[in-house]
Amino acid sequence: MASDHSFDIVSEIDKQELTNALDQTRKEVEVRYDFRGIPTEIKHEEQQLIITTADDYKLKAVRDILDSKLLRRGLSLKILGEPKNEPATLRQIRSTIPLVSGVSAEKAKQINKLIRDTFPKIKTVIQGETIRVTSPSIDNLQAVMDLLKSSPLDLPLQFINYR
Repeated sequence: MASDHSFDIVSEIDKQELTNALDQTRKEVEVRYDFRGIPTEIKHEEQQLIITTADDYKLKAVRDILDSKLLRRGLSLKILGEPKNEPATLRQIRSTIPLVSGVSAEKAKQINKLIRDTFPKIKTVIQGETIRVTSPSIDNLQAVMDLLKSSPLDLPLQFINYR
């Protein structure tokens, strides 16, 4: 039996769940009465979502639907970055929403510092976009998970490879 237990901290987006949430959002927008005759488009590109619709009111309604579908599919709303709204053709509005994934070096250092300040005996190692957390006590690892879940980080974190 190993003397040390560990887990990895990552920030990933489940692409299949995101696709399912977007499909459900499109279907709901198609059948809603207030969107009849209003051209609304939701596109998923590599690292962003693009929503094009008639006006700010419709854009807010689409975002509300999308947010509820993401939550139902088990995705954090933290995967959606700060939207950039701009005018589009035919007096429409376009919102470009970046998708947030991966732990940047700066955020990794923040997480590392937070863990070391709270739990000085726990070892953390930054491995690219992954942070490995190691401790002889499983209870300490669970306390680190609880700490990170309740922290005000603007990052959707997942805990994998729990051993």
